[in-house]
Amino acid sequence: MAEVFPIKGILQSEELHKYVLETSAYPREHELLKEIREVTEAKIGDMSVMTLAADEGQFLQMLLKITNAKTTLEIGVFTGYSLLATALAIPDDGKITAIDVDRKSYEVGLPSIQKAGLEHKINFIESDAKSALNDLLSSDKHMGEFDFVFIDADKPNYKNYHEQVMKLVKVGGIIAYDNTMWFGLILRPEDDEELNSFPEYFRQSRKALLEFNPYIAADPRIEVSQVSIGDGLTLCRRLY
Repeated sequence: MAEVFPIKGILQSEELHKYVLETSAYPREHELLKEIREVTEAKIGDMSVMTLAADEGQFLQMLLKITNAKTTLEIGVFTGYSLLATALAIPDDGKITAIDVDRKSYEVGLPSIQKAGLEHKINFIESDAKSALNDLLSSDKHMGEFDFVFIDADKPNYKNYHEQVMKLVKVGGIIAYDNTMWFGLILRPEDDEELNSFPEYFRQSRKALLEFNPYIAADPRIEVSQVSIGDGLTLCRRLY
């Protein structure tokens, strides 16, 4: 039986969400990003909700350009929408280290990345993130290497990833955590009927984010801004 998910976003009006996408996001969406989005919907169905929203992708691209990011790290690739968005935004000699446990999903969007002529920017690592990050941390050359880190992976491990990537991102660099308002349902009570209609892992992810958000807000090593785009994007700037 196919899983049914809520509207992905803080904007709980479907009409308003559609307005944002159709007015400003889709008209400027790169044709190959659109291709990944549509292929993901066709091949993966309801789970395509895991794809980065087009308006959020444009926001990340602008942020990458403003910060002149060149070396980036991505944890959680899925079918590669955010990966291609990053590859389009960074310089031709920029590099992305991309980590995901599921190469099969990555290969759904890989033809679009290849059509864009941007595969040379990507080092895809098929691994669980904790192990791959530990491998990076085993070499001093990766300490403070990354200008920008984007994390859209298993929410119960966000705390662990934070401690690992804080050593890998440069001072002044950005870490972006996706989905931190969790479909706009972050504050629903435990006995909420709609919340309990979703799978257990969905509810556990919400619980993990409820713990993660105040944890990250209290970290003195970073500046923090929680952005109301998609279903919540938390930006962190490393101070020291």
